[in-house]
Amino acid sequence: MKIAVCVKQIPDPATPYTLDPATHFVVRPAEQVLDDTDRYGIELGLQLAEATSGSVTLVSMGPAGNLQGIRQALAMGADKAVVVSDPALRGSGAAVTARVLAAAIAREGFDLVVTGTESTDGYSGVMPQMLAELLDLPALTFARKVSLEGTTIRVERQTAAGYDEVESALPVLISVTSGAVEPRYPTFKGIMQAKQKPVDQPTVADLGLDAAAVGAAGSGQSITAVRPAPERAGGVKIKDEGEAHLEIIKVLERTKVI
Repeated sequence: MKIAVCVKQIPDPATPYTLDPATHFVVRPAEQVLDDTDRYGIELGLQLAEATSGSVTLVSMGPAGNLQGIRQALAMGADKAVVVSDPALRGSGAAVTARVLAAAIAREGFDLVVTGTESTDGYSGVMPQMLAELLDLPALTFARKVSLEGTTIRVERQTAAGYDEVESALPVLISVTSGAVEPRYPTFKGIMQAKQKPVDQPTVADLGLDAAAVGAAGSGQSITAVRPAPERAGGVKIKDEGEAHLEIIKVLERTKVI
């Protein structure tokens, strides 16, 4: 089975970063890390590849930097990576991201596509569904449990009320929730092998896409201004002398809670 797993490099959340004063975009450092939520998708892909003598190709879009985050993913056991890194992609929204990833995945070929539910630096939560539509695939989303029987994928789709049991024949796209599997830790051998694994870095033109249809312009969006979030105002202390509950009721009435 040929499995494509979408991953993303993000600035280290533990490290302060800045915004470009002209464009308001995040200034992405050369050293980026693997989005932690992607580890679940990678682990699922590896488990299914091991069960079917298959392969796992990581597919990513964004500034390549020094590929630290991609190497972290390769160290877990993936076979290769494709990183679409092109200055024309700067400012791309979810729809453009899905279009670029779809082109990269179609170029590689696949039986199964695995994604997370959303990235921790974007939080749009819509890219997997867009990607499935562009690849003309069924989308089994928010999978908390996945099993493979022959050419049929079965998932427990997490819902607010519990879960739905959903199945589909391959090929299919699955978005995986955190906790669906337990990600493995890279071994020393895996870390050393990751340095030698192939990482293809196609441009927008290599994928047959028009540079004018990607980036901020292709996404039809722009950031006009950025301002700090207002500081939270101080609270009010109510001294309870037997009738504090009346003051609480007044507050709830003012806020139209009751």
